[in-house]
Amino acid sequence: MSFYTYLEEYLLSMIRERKNSMMAQSKKIALAALKMAMTESREEESNLKESYHRLGIKTAAVDYGGEYISSIRKIVERAIVAAKREGAIKETHGDEGAVAGATREALSQIMNKAMGLNIGGKIGIARQDDHLSVAIFFGIGLLHLDEVAVGLGHRVAPKEIGG
Repeated sequence: MSFYTYLEEYLLSMIRERKNSMMAQSKKIALAALKMAMTESREEESNLKESYHRLGIKTAAVDYGGEYISSIRKIVERAIVAAKREGAIKETHGDEGAVAGATREALSQIMNKAMGLNIGGKIGIARQDDHLSVAIFFGIGLLHLDEVAVGLGHRVAPKEIGG
């Protein structure tokens, strides 16, 4: 095996390893956002948030309820405000845009079920380094005819300098 063939194989293996590591982190942060969205009480939410904080994952969660179509903007705004309030993002264009984009992606995944109906549940947000995920876990319904839906969005947020 020539030196260049060896070097090429080595570099390709390093790229694959880095890609797998990044995918693992994306999945870990997505799972954290989902778990935050699925908490059933403020106490459970607070305990989970503290556990993630010890792992270096910044999290936030916020409840929401209302009619789906008229609520889209309010849900995106609430996600951004909650993420800023809990220190998951900074007040920058890049961070706010990442939360807004991930929230819109999550909402689009439940649109077919929720169109014209009421929704209620929780938005969960998780961030570590440049990985940011937003999960929504909503009940959807009319009177007592309920459905459950989950949406998940992931974005790359600018990495924090010095943090």
